[in-house]
Amino acid sequence: MAYQGVIKTYKEFLPVNEKTPYVTLLEGNTPLIQARNIPAKIGLDARLFFKYEGLNPTGSFKDRGMCMAVAKAVEDGSKVIMCASTGNTSASAAAYAAHANLQCIVLVEGGGIALGKLAQAMIQGATVVEIDGNFDQALKLVKEITEIYPITLVNSLNPFRIEGQKTASFEIVDQLGEVPDYHFLPVGNAGNITAYWKGYKEYYKHGKSQRLPKMMGWQAEGAAPIVRGEPVEKPQTIATAIKIGNPASWNFAEAARDESGGVIDMISDDEILTAYSLLASHEGIFAEPASAASLAGVIKYKDRGGFKGGETIVCTLTGHGLKDPDRAMKYASPPIKLKANIDDVMSVLNI
Repeated sequence: MAYQGVIKTYKEFLPVNEKTPYVTLLEGNTPLIQARNIPAKIGLDARLFFKYEGLNPTGSFKDRGMCMAVAKAVEDGSKVIMCASTGNTSASAAAYAAHANLQCIVLVEGGGIALGKLAQAMIQGATVVEIDGNFDQALKLVKEITEIYPITLVNSLNPFRIEGQKTASFEIVDQLGEVPDYHFLPVGNAGNITAYWKGYKEYYKHGKSQRLPKMMGWQAEGAAPIVRGEPVEKPQTIATAIKIGNPASWNFAEAARDESGGVIDMISDDEILTAYSLLASHEGIFAEPASAASLAGVIKYKDRGGFKGGETIVCTLTGHGLKDPDRAMKYASPPIKLKANIDDVMSVLNI
């Protein structure tokens, strides 16, 4: 049978009933890619896999949770959904709202959203509001508005978002045939680490797996409130998808860390960009900068002597690199400009 999307595939683990519509753009079923070159490049004695969520319909992991949030909104008779976003949530909300014939409103930080994400939300028909403030201020506004007006909030504060996102854990176990020893992932609003841990625990409870992984979350140094133990009023990082100073799922993220015996730590923008380049140039995987926080975390943890050798490690890559093409163009080497003749072309080729 052809793949039918997250809700139908994992409905026995999801809060759906006969009234819940199957809202889907065929999200999920993303590849788990084993690294061929990076382990040797960085001196890592382990099996390393990348869960490439950039191949979801709108190019990020947000689609897994959004299909559930929108399906339940439709079930409840809602006509309007709303979110605050650093980019990916707005693109996903707009797409699923269009698919379900709902109105979508998104609040974003003025000038603080990658063009690839903003373009998606705009072309998909959302009402995009740029505020003179950051994500945390936008989320505060969204919470206030949706408490007063008949509008469904679809940020990860919506529990159905977490329900959909947890299916990525199910897929990893199904694809690997086992649970990884470590699961590394970026942490911004902290919904993803919350969801993955929930999924791993549910599969374990239902006998679908025999153990649980260590959850290893990584924040950017300039946006690391969980690591620092207090909100960051003005978060700063080139990884815009995790530029959040007061995560909505803060407590759940700490629980995932503590219950699993894992870590929530931070990496610098330089470390993120190094991992970003490694993914593209050594594995052919183009992921957005925030995604590379997971691999940057692996490198940092290895350099600290955290691995014993022989482990199985999964890194979540949260979004596609085309979400932020400007960053790639700034970081990569520019094209070589030559006259149109064979001698000039061959003069620059190392063949």
